[in-house]
Amino acid sequence: MLSAFSASVVKKNNPTFLRGETTMKSTRKIIHVDMDAFYASVEQRDNPEYRGKPIVVGGSPEGRGGVVAAASYEARKFGVRSAMPSKKAKELCPHLIFVYPRFAAYKEVSKKIREIFHRYTDIVEPLSLDEAYLDVTEDKLNIGSAIDIAKLIKEQIKAETGLTASAGISSSKFVSKIASDLQKPDGLTFIGPSKIEAFMEKLPVEKFYGVGKVTADKMKSLGLHTGADLKTLTEDQLVKHFGKSGRFFYKIVRGIDDREVHAERETKSAGAEDTFSHDLTDIQEMNDELDKIAMLVFERLKKYNLKGRTITLKIKYHDFKQITRNFSFSYPVNDLETIASTAKQLLLKSGPEGKKIRLLGISLSNFGERRTNDNGQLELFVTDNE
Repeated sequence: MLSAFSASVVKKNNPTFLRGETTMKSTRKIIHVDMDAFYASVEQRDNPEYRGKPIVVGGSPEGRGGVVAAASYEARKFGVRSAMPSKKAKELCPHLIFVYPRFAAYKEVSKKIREIFHRYTDIVEPLSLDEAYLDVTEDKLNIGSAIDIAKLIKEQIKAETGLTASAGISSSKFVSKIASDLQKPDGLTFIGPSKIEAFMEKLPVEKFYGVGKVTADKMKSLGLHTGADLKTLTEDQLVKHFGKSGRFFYKIVRGIDDREVHAERETKSAGAEDTFSHDLTDIQEMNDELDKIAMLVFERLKKYNLKGRTITLKIKYHDFKQITRNFSFSYPVNDLETIASTAKQLLLKSGPEGKKIRLLGISLSNFGERRTNDNGQLELFVTDNE
């Protein structure tokens, strides 16, 4: 399967690959490490009765709401995926085990994993508790080989946490992230600079990181099924069809990705959004979708132990006009009810009657401490942006 992507795969007990890496003297060496079914794997590690069984973290066994935060590989065989409504997950796998999330435990494991990363480089850009980019162009231990470093990281994660991780190695962030997903679980995939363009040409559009179902369906409706198909369009044509993302697609299918790995930075916002298969015109239907999105935001805030003072609603209409509505509290919040109800109030304030809505999104920002006015009273801030 992997040979179709022109990728080199490093497998266990195969030392011939360890020094077969293309020398990248003038090229960055980037590793993307992604833990395998992280939350679910921690639960199976700590609870022997869950091992070998289909489990999900988050959601509700009664199907009364909530979404799946993580699914074990046993659950994935039934089609259960993260961000799936618990009701759908239960339909796909009636004997599914629902486990209440233990974010403190996940954060503790994540801390240990990051300590392992920093043994080799300080240029670490976490994307979440369970994945990160590492720039090892110049590693601390002067190992030189990014493949060797990735192999050592995987071995140490296994030895010190009892969990497996998959790693992708390349000269760009985009390709290394795709590579880390090709041989899950416990995979190690290297795509050298000379292989990148051919790899991108053969890659199905739905495998492009950041391309969701709606965009993938639109691409296919235009006859664009692979990177090679995207490559037949000019940059202007791609922008016409996909907006500013078209410029990124134009570059990435040609192996051009100059984004640097940024060392860990303060989180500025946390959110989620969804593009719908059909335009929403009914307010109740809009509110139902906001409930689902609010749940995703709530899960992410819990994941990072964050509270924010500003809740932002993003609305995109059928004609691609986009607006945002912001509501700021004078104290930080992160509870589901506040997030959902505030988003619904902002929706009503936007005047949705008679409108066709293509996308809705909710985010929290302005993380910080409680704020009061000069008289010691709580303040309320409301702003609009179009």
